[in-house]
Amino acid sequence: MDGVPGGWVLVRLEPGAVTWSVQPDAAAVLAATRDCLAVGVDIPLGLPAGAGRRACDEATARALGRARSSVFPAPPREVLVAPSHAEACAVARRLTGRAISLQTFHIGPKILEWDALPDRPAGVVEVHPELAFRRLAPAVSFASKKTARGAGQRIAALAGWLSPTLALADLPAGARLDDALDALAACWSAERFARGVATVLGPERDDRGRPMRVVV
Repeated sequence: MDGVPGGWVLVRLEPGAVTWSVQPDAAAVLAATRDCLAVGVDIPLGLPAGAGRRACDEATARALGRARSSVFPAPPREVLVAPSHAEACAVARRLTGRAISLQTFHIGPKILEWDALPDRPAGVVEVHPELAFRRLAPAVSFASKKTARGAGQRIAALAGWLSPTLALADLPAGARLDDALDALAACWSAERFARGVATVLGPERDDRGRPMRVVV
């Protein structure tokens, strides 16, 4: 799944079928995927407690190379609950020595949605779509996903895994094409995790004992 305004766009992959929906929050996502073998979430799962960055963020950035700017390192929980970007930056500087980007602040509520869940099934894993696309098509120099060229490259990369005609035939209202493509890349990573062939980057535990890792 991938975040969209007002919720999450969710794609389900089953034998011979791809179905789409938009779910309002993380709890609704878990309810809609309770029978899935694995669920790929494009959002940080687990937050650092100290000044250091999550090992999975560092490993993902290294793996992306020149595209490392697509990684928004997860800040401590205290940063995300700040009421404004300026206050969040002040808290982040005090705790980590670094401010946070405006993009990270804006996705803070979605990060906190997942952080607040009392329980997270073992099959729910954090993924990074841009890294998934580069594993699907390692020879491609991807353009921005917001451009027609970038969208076409990502559709072509996915075509080696499933039919774009089947996957993109009936997208839900409220999901942009780049959101849908990211959700499909997340699904690719989740499917690999379910089969036991995924690469797991930076596995460690947060202060609540839950895994912090990126699966691709």
